[in-house]
Amino acid sequence: MKTLEKEVREPMQLSEFIAKVFPDCSRTKQKEILTRRVVINSRRVTRYDFPLEAGMKVTFVGDENRRKPMMGKMPIVYEDRYLMVVDKPVGLLSSSTNSEDITVISQLNEYFIRRRSKQRAHIVHRLDRDTSGLLLVAKSKEVSRVLEMNWKEQVYDRAYVAVTWGTPVPRDGMVRSWLTDGEYCVLSSPVDNGGKLAITHYKTLKNSGRYALVQMQLETGRRNQIRVHMREIGHPLLKDPIYGYKEDNSPLRRLALHAFRLCFHHPVTGEDVRLETPIPEEFLKLFEKREARK
Repeated sequence: MKTLEKEVREPMQLSEFIAKVFPDCSRTKQKEILTRRVVINSRRVTRYDFPLEAGMKVTFVGDENRRKPMMGKMPIVYEDRYLMVVDKPVGLLSSSTNSEDITVISQLNEYFIRRRSKQRAHIVHRLDRDTSGLLLVAKSKEVSRVLEMNWKEQVYDRAYVAVTWGTPVPRDGMVRSWLTDGEYCVLSSPVDNGGKLAITHYKTLKNSGRYALVQMQLETGRRNQIRVHMREIGHPLLKDPIYGYKEDNSPLRRLALHAFRLCFHHPVTGEDVRLETPIPEEFLKLFEKREARK
């Protein structure tokens, strides 16, 4: 499918509009288009009942605009007969229900096929598409199940590094709130509103006045937790279109978030595995001039 832009002629729901634009597509295909490829007035939309008005521009994003990282760009940091840890690049989904998507799981399964292995990759936890870093993957359903059931006991340290707008005050601290899924993003409440408790510990490593390099450790692992919490304290991540500033004149071309440390007790051998990746060079370059002046 090529990228296609259509103008709405009369009010209707988004699902109706898709059916009119793609009358020969099955309902399953129309639903797949809705969940992954619809942009309305520069905003991605997935609601089937989204109300369209006359004059709106609806863009259906084609395959030529979908990024397709190759396996060579996803280093394997750790591997044994039971599991593996990869350094996920920016722009790659962890997993997807759509078999056409290029994901960590699909690439690892191709890796197994090339090695003539009967093993298959099973997702244990996820990183957002635009977050890079260490991702743990099981090689069997049994190992995956053990990790999922005992996640807090097995995985005892997950740390991220991010670049924020401005320096958090205090420089080191903790953010605690309750998160719920909103229509377009995750919502945060300082009091228990029935959402999921989220706790993030942060520590400022460097600052340039305009930016800060901040390390985060998760006490809980909620969706978009770090991005929401940094926005809550007034210092969102660079290049974050959902939780950042509307006018984001960032020198980076990616979301400034990287999962650099992962420590876990091996679910089969009991071995203590501690893994780290370097802080992305593009993050560190933002602080070179400041350090050179010291």
